[in-house]
Amino acid sequence: MMSNPLAFPIVDEPQGTAALRKDVRDFLASELCDRPAGERARSWTGVDFEFTRKLGERGWIGMTWPRQYGGHERRSLERFVVVEELLAAGAPVAAHWAADRQSGPLLLRFGTEAQRREFLPRIASGSCYFCIGMSEPDAGSDLAAVRMMAVKGDGGYVINGSKIWTSGADRAHYMILLCRTESRGEQRHDGVSQFIVDMKSPGVSVQPILDISGRASFNQVFFEDVFVPNERLVGEEGQGWRQVTGELSFERSGPDRFLSTFVLLVELIRAVGASPSREATTAIGRFVAQAHVLRQMSFSIANMIEAGDDPALQAAVVKDLGAMLEQDIPEMARLLLDAEESDALEDFRNALTQTMLLSPAYSLRGGTREILRGIIAKGLGLR
Repeated sequence: MMSNPLAFPIVDEPQGTAALRKDVRDFLASELCDRPAGERARSWTGVDFEFTRKLGERGWIGMTWPRQYGGHERRSLERFVVVEELLAAGAPVAAHWAADRQSGPLLLRFGTEAQRREFLPRIASGSCYFCIGMSEPDAGSDLAAVRMMAVKGDGGYVINGSKIWTSGADRAHYMILLCRTESRGEQRHDGVSQFIVDMKSPGVSVQPILDISGRASFNQVFFEDVFVPNERLVGEEGQGWRQVTGELSFERSGPDRFLSTFVLLVELIRAVGASPSREATTAIGRFVAQAHVLRQMSFSIANMIEAGDDPALQAAVVKDLGAMLEQDIPEMARLLLDAEESDALEDFRNALTQTMLLSPAYSLRGGTREILRGIIAKGLGLR
């Protein structure tokens, strides 16, 4: 156990990652060569089922999982290399993202043997997609405020209520659902459990929520007397809080928390050319330095997770700092260049447009800024 609660030990890339990185870059150079900058700027919100299938064929989904479950038993740091190359290139990875990043690891840690054998090989092949049912109306990022109830009955549970801001619910095969199995008591975190819900179950309905770009990036999911069999309970009943907080370390710590606007940063550098202004030089230098530091921090967390630690506090820090960087880049890019002045800046203009439309969500998804800073303050003993 580290004495410094905010320690980020420096970690070097393991041997062999240079060859892996080249393989990924060569693959992406071919696969993404015809995708315009505006499309690539959507990064991990982009959906391409065929692309996801190809990643599965190459062994780049479920990389760290045991081979018996369809995985490839590679290091977390190797997975990190693949993920950052995908995001830096603006690859469309949203179809499998939640399942690879957190649902699979959750089932590995807390799922039954039957659950692992049923779901993990399909996730690793790129043919099975998950969404995450956490937030609820009027609860926001305060997961302890969830009210959705799962009432135990004959052979399973009956669930009523709704989840909101659920990314990918319109295309997911399954949801990892967090809800109450006991009424809320004095300890707000007690009495919550997690379930695997088949999105085709009778009583499940999905209502898209259009974002400012006109796309349905989020959804509200309604449950009306939805039956979930006992064998779809994840872990122990009532232990969902312990499980979900570990899951959030995967969600908040990865390169997707500071590379969402990387395509725009690359297009900005191209647009300012070989003789950038003093303002552009200063801004770009600051962004590159911040991204480098965040990468080192995130890489360190990947090593902690591989070692079996629970870096929830460090993950909250990376998520908060990453969201600020991701929102600063489009705002500064907008001020530095008038993209309407030249047709030669079409790629930059399109990337900026898409990023500006997406950026308000960067400080909401995975936990709002206020919630994250509360976690950090508590972890440092400040509250």
